[in-house]
Amino acid sequence: MIFELARQAYNALRHNRRRSILTMLGMAWGIATVVLLLAYGAGFESALWLAFRSWGTNLVFVFPGRTSLQAGGTKAGSEIKLTVNDLDYLQAEVPLLKRMSPEAAKQSTVAYGIRSGSYGVSGVYPYYSRMRRMDVQDGTFFTDLDENTRSHVAVLGSDVKKKLFSGQNALGEKVRLDGISYEVIGVLKYTIQNGDENMNAKVYIPFSAMSDLTNTYYLNAVAMEYEGDHQKVADAVRRSMAFHHDFDPKDKPAVFVFDVFADLLDLRVITTGIKILLGFIGLLTLGIGGVGLMNIMLVSVTQRTREIGVEKALGARGWHILVQFLAEALVITVLGGLAGVILAYVISWSVGSLTLWSAFIENGKEGDIRLTIDATTLIVSTAILGFVGVVSGMLPAIKASRLNPIEALRYE
Repeated sequence: MIFELARQAYNALRHNRRRSILTMLGMAWGIATVVLLLAYGAGFESALWLAFRSWGTNLVFVFPGRTSLQAGGTKAGSEIKLTVNDLDYLQAEVPLLKRMSPEAAKQSTVAYGIRSGSYGVSGVYPYYSRMRRMDVQDGTFFTDLDENTRSHVAVLGSDVKKKLFSGQNALGEKVRLDGISYEVIGVLKYTIQNGDENMNAKVYIPFSAMSDLTNTYYLNAVAMEYEGDHQKVADAVRRSMAFHHDFDPKDKPAVFVFDVFADLLDLRVITTGIKILLGFIGLLTLGIGGVGLMNIMLVSVTQRTREIGVEKALGARGWHILVQFLAEALVITVLGGLAGVILAYVISWSVGSLTLWSAFIENGKEGDIRLTIDATTLIVSTAILGFVGVVSGMLPAIKASRLNPIEALRYE
């Protein structure tokens, strides 16, 4: 049955070869547009996620702020300062926390030889690099031994290394942070980032050694890695801070709790919406090809009216005729779809990447948009193509199946 339908469809297409090829080209262009638009959406999402990657995923950050509501005897407008004691409070009161690190930061003059620049210096715990997914390009990050012995070692961001050392080797060299000597033991890989913080233009040293540059009793931030529900952790952190610093837990400006996972979910919603919009635009474009296919099939029904009458007179049922014409439409759809997918691959390979982050930042080519044609893109495109093909072929097929055989035989 299937082979017979395929043979009939092939003969019908071969009989009207030029018309069939033009219709296939319309479907091919439509599906190529769908695939490329969906690939653009996937590439755009990947480029945005690359910029957020430096924050990690299961992380919550707490930054000091100022109250906006009166709580008990504490008036609104009071400054909330984080201290090293808060780490103990959080560790004891938020059970889902795995690791924590304080961060004491200072803008310092970083110098090597006659070269110098003003950069942010952060004192953190050794596992801060794993929490933030920092990639060390040369050397290593400092260790627990460095922290415990207050070693004067430093890890440079890529921009700092480039400014101070240019193309020279930095490992083992001494840099001066506000005049105090620190040995360079690592250089971070360049990272595309979103937000005000720029790890590429920072220097990281052990938290214990940071006390030689500034008072580390008051902290600029606390970073926490957790497991479990992100919202429960963020709420527990805010309640703990509110209790120990005497402010209302509903007073969000008192401390800024940055829930990275919540921001990533918001980003996912935005990128999903963009991909749905692009898919809808592609569907409209493919729909134009579908209208052309429908018109061609209606013309074919009209031209083959007597043939349909003969088939019905010989005992063919209505569903036989319907399946026959629907099969012809689907063959055109499938062949056009294959050609369109091949065309999409050729275009994506030819284009390479489209400018995004490289337009705003130096060395940002890694964050440009690449037309990614993955399995999901092909599955969604195939579903859209199948929908358009069935709808476009069904109406002419229904018309053919409902023809009266007597009137069809009389048709001139």
